Amino acid sequence: MKILTVLTYYRPHTSGLTIYAERLARAFAKRGHDVTVMTTQYDKSLPREETMDGVRIIRVPVAVRVSKGVLAPTFGWVATKLVARHDVVQLHLPQFDAPGVAFRARLFGKPAVLTYHCDLDLPSGFFNRIVNAVVHFQNNMAGILANHIVTYTQDYADHSPYLSRYASKLTPILPPVELPTPPEGAASAFASAHETRARRPVIGMATRFASEKGVEILLEALPKVIEKYPNAQVLFAGQYQNVMGEQAYFARLQQQIQKYEASGHWKFLGNLDLEKMAAYYPNLDVLVVPSLNSTEAFGLVQIEAMMNGTPCIASALPGVRRPVQMHNMGEVVPIGDSSALADALLKVLANRANYQCDAAELARIYDPDSVAVEYEKLFERLRRK
Repeated sequence: MKILTVLTYYRPHTSGLTIYAERLARAFAKRGHDVTVMTTQYDKSLPREETMDGVRIIRVPVAVRVSKGVLAPTFGWVATKLVARHDVVQLHLPQFDAPGVAFRARLFGKPAVLTYHCDLDLPSGFFNRIVNAVVHFQNNMAGILANHIVTYTQDYADHSPYLSRYASKLTPILPPVELPTPPEGAASAFASAHETRARRPVIGMATRFASEKGVEILLEALPKVIEKYPNAQVLFAGQYQNVMGEQAYFARLQQQIQKYEASGHWKFLGNLDLEKMAAYYPNLDVLVVPSLNSTEAFGLVQIEAMMNGTPCIASALPGVRRPVQMHNMGEVVPIGDSSALADALLKVLANRANYQCDAAELARIYDPDSVAVEYEKLFERLRRK
């Protein structure tokens, strides 16, 4: 099958969406499909075309940036050529260009499937209201034109204003999650490098430094945790400097973070590759996902942590709460409640033995190959129609 995957950002850009798309594209290619990813050349240093892990990647030049989005004038022309050559089109939303691509799929009689990752909820402000309105319109047009929509969980679908409009053509498919086996001694080397044996407990947060991720909720919860555990340490894995659209947010919290950095209670690790993440999780006592709004739909890092026996604390957002609920590996706390997060941290840290799961079963459920099989079934059903 010739599969065309279309999204605004692709690797090496790091986000839950791009990681999901890369894992799924590689799984399709591994299963013998002809896979092309069409995306934007958001960084001019990236090649216009290359092949990675059996996946052909075509990047369309960007003319203008608008907030976190981009405008690529030749996107439609390239999409027309590629849609005509493929059997099925898979689009990742949110994406400004999605309705145009879905319309082309209709014209050529090719099934179009949207993978809807999250609702868009930009910070307040006149310009952001305009961006929100435009993206919501584009997403709705894509939803009307697409043959089917995939989302991570029914829980998220039931609470999403967007997805609830398209319940008749919606299928929940759990996301692909995988981690390599770290080289022998990698976890111990990580522990030595970051003093995780001396500074316990270790609280992990693995994400981009962005306003919707709830970094300030963890910061506000720390005093109560440090009172009980004076040597507690937060290891923040992920991009934290020059995150697109988040410079003001980082500046607002920087002074508070610097205080904790100076006392050894907070450490930024930057982006870690998968091997380093596989060494990171075993060194954690708990992982927190204190996200604040529906731009977070699941939190893939929760499954990665659980695969390493690390319990998680997640906010009670639809979708985000499901990993803990499904696998009994942590606690769920009210959204934006730093006091509840502190109490949950103290509870989990005092009772880690109570949070156990079958790591092998988790790996099977979330294996990208298993996820690709579910997509294949959907593609074939749509093609027969």
